[in-house]
Amino acid sequence: MQRARQNDTVTILYSGQLANGETFESSEETGPLSFRIGDQSVMPAFEQAVVGMATGETRIITLSAEEAYGPRREELVIEVPRDTFGPRELSRGMVLGLTMEQEGKPQQVPATVAAVAESRVTVDFNHPLAGQALTFTLTLQSIGRPASGCGCSPQTGGCAPSSCKGCN
Repeated sequence: MQRARQNDTVTILYSGQLANGETFESSEETGPLSFRIGDQSVMPAFEQAVVGMATGETRIITLSAEEAYGPRREELVIEVPRDTFGPRELSRGMVLGLTMEQEGKPQQVPATVAAVAESRVTVDFNHPLAGQALTFTLTLQSIGRPASGCGCSPQTGGCAPSSCKGCN
């Protein structure tokens, strides 16, 4: 029986729950998730949970806050002058795309409006799920393997050697 391993492209069905049992995301809403094991396109602990699974197998995993979106960091909650946002309507819970400088370059980052006062707005740059343990139910739908000696990689945009007969 084929089992998922490093460099395989896998497709999974999943459901993510908070500690209180509330579902925060599900492939029923977003569609199946496909990723290549080892590409670090999903959380490392999530990726490693798929290693060793067989097609059709279901696994339930719980990721600590540190393994998921990290701990909640109070230094990422800041107050800014209300006039920074111009005449825009703001409300608690609203997610904004704000431009911040990171390593000398402007980056668009999401921030949640935590509070709105007459002259100040409190914004939270923590991921909305930071500080929470997350439980996922994973079902492996399919496993794709690169052709032998292929050298397939997202960096090359597909199969690099001309002798490659195709990637799975």
